[in-house]
Amino acid sequence: MSHSYSFSRRHALAAIAGVTACLALPAAAQADRNVRFILPNATGSGVDAITRAAQPALSRALGSPVVVENQPGAGGVLGLQTLARSAPDGYTLSVVSNNVVIFPSVMKALPFDMPGDFTPIAIVGATPMVMVVNPAKVPATNSREFIALLKSKPGQFNFASGGTGTILHLASEMFLEEAGLTAKHIPYKGVGPMVTDLIGGQVEFGVAALPSVQAHIKSGALRAIGMATAQRTPAAPDIPTFYEQGLTGYVMEAWFAVIGPKGMTPVAVKKTHDAIVAAFADPTVKETMARQGNTINISSSDQANAAFKRELAKYAALVKKAGIEPQ
Repeated sequence: MSHSYSFSRRHALAAIAGVTACLALPAAAQADRNVRFILPNATGSGVDAITRAAQPALSRALGSPVVVENQPGAGGVLGLQTLARSAPDGYTLSVVSNNVVIFPSVMKALPFDMPGDFTPIAIVGATPMVMVVNPAKVPATNSREFIALLKSKPGQFNFASGGTGTILHLASEMFLEEAGLTAKHIPYKGVGPMVTDLIGGQVEFGVAALPSVQAHIKSGALRAIGMATAQRTPAAPDIPTFYEQGLTGYVMEAWFAVIGPKGMTPVAVKKTHDAIVAAFADPTVKETMARQGNTINISSSDQANAAFKRELAKYAALVKKAGIEPQ
């Protein structure tokens, strides 16, 4: 009798242990699942530098490995299309720039609605933009000299961008419009190729996010003409703004945000938002952001959604002012 009871108890305990192990499997499997950050930007862009700097901290905060995938095709549309088609489970996200609210004004047809097909999770912060020139092709060292040079040779200089309709394209067009200048636009498939040709002298000038050209300015491969910010950035205090150099109407902001596919649950949004806050509060990430010149000011999801709609209208007006025709 005693032997029979012992046998039954052993089997019951074994069965309970087996059930417990099975119940634990999904949680373990979820912890091992990668979180994909699809970037609609090329390697070497400002958004790429920001995301990769925060990648280890994001992985810790999310409790899952974070994988960064660059999908820059069609000026970023392909990467956003991939995101829009992904499951809204919080395991496919993106870090984006102002480009996403400019696209609807410069492209005749998009395979998604912005922001309707996405879930804005947070505006994370802003990154400074700087106009750079190839020093071998452009002798100018400041805004006044540069404007005088372009006026003396109307339409003879080329400017680069990371793609038609991007914030970098619009930033250069707004500069030309503000200064009363003309130059030829040369669009590239991402910031990396753009910077390579700027250094090589295939194009004379362009606007870029400071993190993507900071090292080249320091090495002398590129020369900074001015910051497009309202005030000088502590990350590059020796570079004057265009505003202080007399072009008072030229101030351009560049922000970056985290978004997900349409239909994310409040729980998934909160988990992601909490991870963003934790990651960008990490001391190493904060130090890198300061070194790159980025200002971190994380919004709520509701604030991000309102900001996207507000910025869509703002950039539609700027595109119209710059005379950029939708393509």
